Amino acid sequence: MVNALFFIYSWFLFAPLMLAATVLFGLLCFLMMPFLGPRRVGRLTAVPWSRLGLMLSGVQVRLHGTEHLDREQSYVIVANHLSQYDIWVLYGHLDKDFRWVMKHELRKVPVIGFCCALLGHIFIDRRDSRAAIASLETAKARLVNGTSILFFPEGTRSRDGELRPFKKGAFRMAQDLGLPLLPVTLTGTREVLPPDTLRLHPGPVSMTVHAPVTVDGGDEAALEAALASCRSAIAGVATEGCLELT
Repeated sequence: MVNALFFIYSWFLFAPLMLAATVLFGLLCFLMMPFLGPRRVGRLTAVPWSRLGLMLSGVQVRLHGTEHLDREQSYVIVANHLSQYDIWVLYGHLDKDFRWVMKHELRKVPVIGFCCALLGHIFIDRRDSRAAIASLETAKARLVNGTSILFFPEGTRSRDGELRPFKKGAFRMAQDLGLPLLPVTLTGTREVLPPDTLRLHPGPVSMTVHAPVTVDGGDEAALEAALASCRSAIAGVATEGCLELT
């Protein structure tokens, strides 16, 4: 009975409310951008939009390790990717100005794609390596005064909840710019919105911020070591989260 009622709520209350909120915050983003800039506009639009989506979904976010965050430090943030809800959790609760590296197809999503472009997020065409590299080169200039960049190094969502192999792009950027990596583990978001379905399941999710990792050297071995360290940190909590949910 509870599941049936939440299903009705999801389609007849949650979906219309979030559609209206998306249009409203998108309009505010467009109107404020010429006057306030992407950092402040993101805090005034994307953050409350994300938190509203989580609240209306019945999702409670548990935070761990936030003491590792330095508000003034720019990072290359790397997080596992389980669900569309990951971005709401990160944007709503990481308390960090960041630019998200996303696939270029998302630019076509009404309102959201337009606002992401205004806020300076980075669209990557995986089929065009030269264009992808050029996009990342442009993004480097924005990583100052605490502004960070967020990668999902698996490249796409994990369909089965298992952590996939990491691509090297995020780690190479950290190495090139001399920026620390910030590993983040998300758990529970896959259960809220499983792959290949639009049916929501309210419940708790967790976000764990790990100690920053530096790339100690300019060679491939240093890059591989940083990648392994980040993946180990993320995988440890991700595995624990899966065990708690079973």
